[in-house]
Amino acid sequence: MARRNLLVVRAANQALNQMRYEVAEELGISTPADDYWGTMTTRDTGAIGGHITRKLVAFAQQQLVGLNPQSAAVQANTEETVITE
Repeated sequence: MARRNLLVVRAANQALNQMRYEVAEELGISTPADDYWGTMTTRDTGAIGGHITRKLVAFAQQQLVGLNPQSAAVQANTEETVITE
């Protein structure tokens, strides 16, 4: 079966691998010494992947806000709006 999770930016491969080890360390999950992740439980690898996804989404959101200051102002105004009756 072919791998479908191809990287859009191939240069990101090394950074994502490094992030995998960092997140595993943060979660207290021991990493494989031989760099083969196939012997790990699905629960552990899923937790690592989930945390990586959260970090990548947060990073992308920060980049979007930084690229478009007007959208950040709109978002701030929306969050501060209080409706009183």
